[in-house]
Amino acid sequence: MSDEQGTPADQPLISEFASDPDMIEIVEYFVEELPKRVAAIRSAVTDSDAQSLKTLAHQLKGAAPGYGFTVIGEAAGVLEASLRVSDGSIEGVMGQVEDLASLCQRVRIR
Repeated sequence: MSDEQGTPADQPLISEFASDPDMIEIVEYFVEELPKRVAAIRSAVTDSDAQSLKTLAHQLKGAAPGYGFTVIGEAAGVLEASLRVSDGSIEGVMGQVEDLASLCQRVRIR
């Protein structure tokens, strides 16, 4: 199985800016903080807090591409859009939550 960019699902995701010496420090910061974002997403799911989940997805949709992780931004955007039409139901977006979490877990600095 492959993600939207054609990367095999078991391959690490590396920032588009990994080789840019001017960007690597902020990319490293983003990568270090990513597990906290995933934990917050999972917490929102556990709490059935669709509004928080939508906010977290929106933030990740905006942030990830700026750090060179376009595919994560796209997945977060899909989740956010689905939540807009879900009438507050999280059950219908669980697949998208897991897809996003899986992508985030594949992120590596280099």
